[in-house]
Amino acid sequence: MTAPILDYTLTDGIAVLTMDDGRANALGHAMIDALAEGLSRADKEAKAIVILGREGRFCAGFDLEAMAGGPDKVVTLVSAGANLLMDIYTHRLPIVIGCTGHALAAGGLLLLAADLRIGAEGNFKIGLPEVAIGMTMPVFGIELARDRLARHHLTAALTQARIYNPQEAAQIGYLDMTVPAEALRETALVRAAELGALRQPAFANTKRKEREETVTLIRETLVDDSKTFDGASN
Repeated sequence: MTAPILDYTLTDGIAVLTMDDGRANALGHAMIDALAEGLSRADKEAKAIVILGREGRFCAGFDLEAMAGGPDKVVTLVSAGANLLMDIYTHRLPIVIGCTGHALAAGGLLLLAADLRIGAEGNFKIGLPEVAIGMTMPVFGIELARDRLARHHLTAALTQARIYNPQEAAQIGYLDMTVPAEALRETALVRAAELGALRQPAFANTKRKEREETVTLIRETLVDDSKTFDGASN
């Protein structure tokens, strides 16, 4: 029997979604669907959400094998990933990410979409390397970065594809804080409980208003922008 790639637990009103595909937690269709299902379930029974990865690996980006079938495969997968990111970015519940290790490409975008990001200390790589590997950065990635990263680091992070360690990532906005790896899960749970105690629907309504402009731009451009997902320039 195949082990599940996403574990869902509910403790004291905190839904914990732990990604573990036994490898690098790449975002393929199965992982995207599992995360979307977990978010939907949490919406019905939790007050806050924590997303974790496997030890040393949070998420390595989109699954390159799933995109190997040509431009249509790229568009299908990356569009699904964009919709997942919007689900996280607009979710009515607070979402805390415990970044357990490397977070690259779509892994970095997951960090940008969450409400609070806590990183494990260590020799890990965090960032958006798309340009360095020949991919045009999609509008949804640019706009999430524009919203969450320090303005004077935006060009280096996006167009120059700079990669950061966790301490640097916290300084520029991929993370909000770092903690020793052994304290990551507990810290994420504590912070999720604090955010989950905020009054609803005030939290959800304010989050929606805060992010409405970015969400509208991303949704309006997603179809046309999908033409660039395979690295094309127009």
